[in-house]
Amino acid sequence: MLTSKERAELRSKANTLDTVLMVGKGGVTENVIAQAETLLDARELVKGRVLETALMSAREVSDAICEATGADGIQCVGSKFVIYRFSKKLEAQRQAERAKEKAKAKAAKKVNPVRAGVQARRKKAREEREKRNAYFKEAAIAAAKERKK
Repeated sequence: MLTSKERAELRSKANTLDTVLMVGKGGVTENVIAQAETLLDARELVKGRVLETALMSAREVSDAICEATGADGIQCVGSKFVIYRFSKKLEAQRQAERAKEKAKAKAAKKVNPVRAGVQARRKKAREEREKRNAYFKEAAIAAAKERKK
C-alpha cells in the first residue's frame, strides 16, 4: 500500500506519460490484463484510457486491473486512469546506474590546485618547525649535561 505522498509523487510523474493502455467495449479481458502485466514490468507506472464504447467506468476498469495484476490504483480522472506496481527488474537497472555514477564520481575526483599548494607549504613548514624544535631540545639536553659535570 502506498502513502499519500508516494501517490502524489507518482501522480506528478504520470502527468507527462502517454496513454498506452486502451480498454474498449470488450471490457477487462485476458488480453488487456496480459498487456497491463507486460507494461507494469517494463515501466512500473502505466496510464490507461477507457473508450466511450466501454460499458465500464475508469474506476471500475482500474480496480479490476489492479486486482488481477496486484498493482495499486494511483489516479482516475474522467476516462483515464493510472496504475503502479513495483518492478524488481527496473530496480536492478537503477542500482546498476547508481553504482556506475558513484564509480564515475570517485574516478573523476576534483583536485583544487590552490588548496593542494597551500597544504603542501603548510606541511613543509611544520616539518621544518619540528626539525628546529628537535635540534634545540637536543642542544638544551646537552647543555644541561655539561652543567652537571
